[in-house]
Amino acid sequence: MRLRIEQLDSHLKKGLAPVCLISGDEPLQCGEAADAVRAAARAQGFEERIVLEHDPQFNWDQLTAEAENLSLFARQRLIELRLSSTKIGAEGSRALCDYLARPPDQTLLLITAPKLDRSQQSSKWVKAIDKAGVWLAVWPVDNRQLPGWIAARMRNRGLNPDREAAALLAERVEGNLLAAVQEIEKLLLLHGAGPVTADQVASAIADSARYDVYGLVDALLLGDLRHGLRMLAGLRAEGTYPSVVLWALAREIRLLATLATQRAQLAQAMTRHGVWAKRKPIVQKGLQRLDARQWRRLLRECARADRMIKGAALGDPWLLLRQIATRMAGGPRLDAWKGAAHGPD
Repeated sequence: MRLRIEQLDSHLKKGLAPVCLISGDEPLQCGEAADAVRAAARAQGFEERIVLEHDPQFNWDQLTAEAENLSLFARQRLIELRLSSTKIGAEGSRALCDYLARPPDQTLLLITAPKLDRSQQSSKWVKAIDKAGVWLAVWPVDNRQLPGWIAARMRNRGLNPDREAAALLAERVEGNLLAAVQEIEKLLLLHGAGPVTADQVASAIADSARYDVYGLVDALLLGDLRHGLRMLAGLRAEGTYPSVVLWALAREIRLLATLATQRAQLAQAMTRHGVWAKRKPIVQKGLQRLDARQWRRLLRECARADRMIKGAALGDPWLLLRQIATRMAGGPRLDAWKGAAHGPD
């Protein structure tokens, strides 16, 4: 039986199936789902836990041996099989199918695995799990769902965020649920339970580093070139990866390139693209400085910087990032450097 992650709690209250497969590439939700299964097993008397770590040299006879082994210490056992890959081969598929054909009494098999592709979802061993137990496929929370997910998570921790607070935190963590949880815990420590505003979120996140890429973006859009370049130098000195800086610049440039083509209905467009109220004047400053064609050109320079970072083009990515930042703040055109940031590619 296939389950969605929001169905897991109600399913566990009804009892435990002989086997539970949790698959996906979203570590927070996968980890929490596995914890929920372990907690339910403990509550139902599963006192012994055996962990089998799968790797390319894994011996599948271990699973067979555990299935046939009668515990001397506990009547109910949890066998946890942690798959490092979903490509388990014929031997692994056979071992799991044999186990599931005759699951041992008083034993729960919990399998954690990476995301299953379409062909793997129709494999014999996955079908056997689907028939004998439950399969929980964990999918990432997309950007449209993320503010709601964060708001619900904050309320569960006793925080009461306003709409802009949840939207801002979603913007800052950009799909990294582990980072979102850490920021929520930080807000709880700083402010305690109760209402949370966007200003409190912005302050808490900015406190995590002397220089931050979000402050860099805002300084550049406001035209504060000196401060922006100082922040860029600080990020480099602190060992920030150039890919992180590029991500922040490219993300904002992509947004402004889109908004620049929708000036007639700019207010609605900014709301539609998730620009929270406090940032709207900052974004408008940037839009007044460059037109859609110029923002698209900067986006192409971001693509060039990405190739440099990956070693697919010659040049110093930090120098090109400095040039992109300068242009965002209203400095000289990129032509002024005559390709100084890069060699032939």
